[in-house]
Amino acid sequence: MDLNRFREKSKNKSAENRKFLQSLKKKDARVVDDAFHDLHTEVFEETDCLQCANCCKTTSPIFYQTDIERVAKALRIKPGDFIETYLRIDEDKDYVLKSSPCPFLDADNYCKVYESRPKACREYPHTDRKKMIQITELTFKNTLVCPAVLEIVERLKKIEL
Repeated sequence: MDLNRFREKSKNKSAENRKFLQSLKKKDARVVDDAFHDLHTEVFEETDCLQCANCCKTTSPIFYQTDIERVAKALRIKPGDFIETYLRIDEDKDYVLKSSPCPFLDADNYCKVYESRPKACREYPHTDRKKMIQITELTFKNTLVCPAVLEIVERLKKIEL
């Protein structure tokens, strides 16, 4: 995975993709969901996230209390110690990682806490959710992070919705 080429492409398509994703709000939500879900399946059959891991290298998931407890248990530390060691509170008052890349990402792009990972990591990149038209801004942001999301959006633009 050439992340530099991806970053350049996603940046060059940024304005076009934002406008396109905003235009989806005027479409039938079920038609948009079906198209996203079909393309999600198609693109992720061709995508090996372990070749990329850009999400883990550049962004932080939100950690909810249940996530904190689950990951702390997997690491065999107290939730308070987990928070103190790994998390900070962001401008939205959410717990996020203090640093990137994710401290649980190993040299081969495997997650050291994969079975216990946060809900946000489990659901990323959110392209198979219901009511996609409600998360067009998040989807746009993810086109700048995830090559698979960029590919889904590029393919979506070629479909008559």
